[in-house]
Amino acid sequence: MGVLSISYSSSLLSKLIGVPENNDWYPARRKTNVVFCQGGGNVIKSSGLSSVLTERSSLVSTDHAATLMDAGSLVLSQNGKSQAEIVVKDLVPYGGPTSTTLIGLEDGIGIVKFLRGKKFFITGATGFLAKVLIEKILRTEPDVGKMYLLIKAKNKQAAMERIQNEIINTELFRCLRQIHGKSYQAFMLSKLVPVVGNVCEPNLGLDEDLSDVIADEVDVIVNSAANTTFDERYDTAININTRGPCRLMAIAKKCKKLKLFLHVSTAYVNGQRQGRIMEKPFSVGDCIAREKLISGVPPKYLPSLDIESEINLVSNSKGDIEDNLLAQKMREMGLERARRYGWQDTYVFTKAMGEMMIDKLREDIPVVVIRPSVIESTFSEPFPGWMEGNRMMDPIVLCYGKGQLTGFLVDPNGVLDVVPADMVVNATLAAMAKHGMTQEADINVYQIASSVVNPLVFQDLAKLLYEHYSSSPCIDSKGRPIQVPLMKLFSSTEEFSGHLWRDAIQKSGLTAMASSKGKMSQKLENICRKSVEQAKYLANIYEPYTFYGGRFDNSNTQRLMESMSEEEKREFGFDVKGIDWKDYITNVHIPGLRRHVMKGRGMGSQ
Repeated sequence: MGVLSISYSSSLLSKLIGVPENNDWYPARRKTNVVFCQGGGNVIKSSGLSSVLTERSSLVSTDHAATLMDAGSLVLSQNGKSQAEIVVKDLVPYGGPTSTTLIGLEDGIGIVKFLRGKKFFITGATGFLAKVLIEKILRTEPDVGKMYLLIKAKNKQAAMERIQNEIINTELFRCLRQIHGKSYQAFMLSKLVPVVGNVCEPNLGLDEDLSDVIADEVDVIVNSAANTTFDERYDTAININTRGPCRLMAIAKKCKKLKLFLHVSTAYVNGQRQGRIMEKPFSVGDCIAREKLISGVPPKYLPSLDIESEINLVSNSKGDIEDNLLAQKMREMGLERARRYGWQDTYVFTKAMGEMMIDKLREDIPVVVIRPSVIESTFSEPFPGWMEGNRMMDPIVLCYGKGQLTGFLVDPNGVLDVVPADMVVNATLAAMAKHGMTQEADINVYQIASSVVNPLVFQDLAKLLYEHYSSSPCIDSKGRPIQVPLMKLFSSTEEFSGHLWRDAIQKSGLTAMASSKGKMSQKLENICRKSVEQAKYLANIYEPYTFYGGRFDNSNTQRLMESMSEEEKREFGFDVKGIDWKDYITNVHIPGLRRHVMKGRGMGSQ
């Protein structure tokens, strides 16, 4: 009970993808020479004898001893946990018990051996995470086969320009550029093949000849395409995040050599589940709102999720809404449908439905689902602190540093579940190799998350930010350092709203103006009101995450790490338990934001 099944049929698949209805495992032990870049850009070759975690000395401190911070007498232990840490051992697991027994394999998984000669088809290739993945593969195993990259573009020339501008010529690939020197361009172009297409189109919009090449040659499909806007239009999000994986699965079924379908999701597909959340795959019809309701409620009163009905709802509603209202109505519809069924926003709801359809349509195709939590800047590879665009917490971090935001709506004792991008990529490659070699017709879920094994508590984060910007302040337009107060954390919308008004009035000088002229300037008051409303809207979107009650178990991911050889653990490490949050936030992440996102604009000394 609680699952509404959708019977598999060719008509359903055709509707979802938008088309008419018509190995054995050989563990290998190999001496690898993996190259890392220090912060200064110098190339370091490793013969598997030194840990990648030691290659950060040029940018970050290596003192991981317990540190006493003056601000609020916050005590951080070796792995960054504080006295305010939420105890997760007493949380009730969702998804059943897990086994912790594992026999380590001396030869490990054989990650490098698996990558050698393999050909990939990758969607979302110009996105943040996919680029880190591509870089790591090319640096780790240059003898990898071709990577067919799905690029949204008018033609092949435009697609190649995007690859050049958004991948080959970016700073992320500077280590590879140093390794290959003058042959760098030739090397990259011999590996990266632009494929003009779109996950929103039937057959992904692929050229027929190239579609045949992919079907004949590809060993691994990596789906990293997604729309990650929390309050995206429902029609847009469902087309990319739900129907997109269905179209890609149809391509996968044509691939003659396919060893694995790897889908990049998010840990927050678990929606409003509470407590310890296990690594459990979704099935079609799963509905979190049903899980949360009392078992005694008659079935007819329980919400039932029907994905086909959601797709039809979007299609039918678009014809009934005036064009000038369509975008707003579609945003409202996405949030309403998500919350009705137990998800916090349109993004995670449509991603969850995408997982459900992958499981429904996969048949005998081996599937791995990677569920990272909040992905942030690289921990160490190819160099510490690489970042592109504003990730989830970064607008708040930067606005606070520039003095534009002095408080936020957040549970002070809540946890921000963060993982560095390179650790997500390393776990992805380990899971890819493990299941790509066994090729069992199963679906395996890996949550790469920190909230259970190494939680970063919000009030601790606020103090870390204060310490950083106090010692390395941003600079205003007149060249003066911006002094920031300790960020105030509010647990109620009313308190937060009151703080925003007081802060806006103080900054705009309305108080002085009111006393001197007897009334406020209407123009300045409107500016304050707009500023307050924008901050409240941002807080409303973030609230399901800043007050999130779930903690992501990563037992599968831990067992995956334990199955690696010591050499693999050094070259493909993803032990989030070992992250020192003080070191990472203050010496890696924020400097990375300043350098790679802000490009030094108004950010003071680096």
